[in-house]
Amino acid sequence: MASVERPSAEQLGRRDRLALVLARDGATCVWCGRDIDVGLVRATTEHLVPRVKGGPSWVENELAACARCNRERGHRTPGEWLDECERRGWPTDRPRVRRALESLQGTIVRRGGQRRARAYVSSQLRRV
Repeated sequence: MASVERPSAEQLGRRDRLALVLARDGATCVWCGRDIDVGLVRATTEHLVPRVKGGPSWVENELAACARCNRERGHRTPGEWLDECERRGWPTDRPRVRRALESLQGTIVRRGGQRRARAYVSSQLRRV
């Protein structure tokens, strides 16, 4: 019997990657703490290191966020956006952001490349 090869996370579509992220992190927004995919609060995948800053489209670079936070964050760094969310009185999840940054840093070391993202991740680990 031939074995069936499963697609890697990078080959998955956006919906399947979102399902992986929700299973890994839970169904709450990392930035504001709201339950997501409930009622009108739509779940999205949020790039920890924005694509414009060299962030890869890897599951390790994605977090669960509500559409509002994803849109409002724009290209702000995770540290800047966490500070803004806390200023607004939202229950952020700094430990989850730190774990995600550490996981991404380890993945970059294993896979190589991502020169622009390496410095970004290191600076955010110092800040968060």
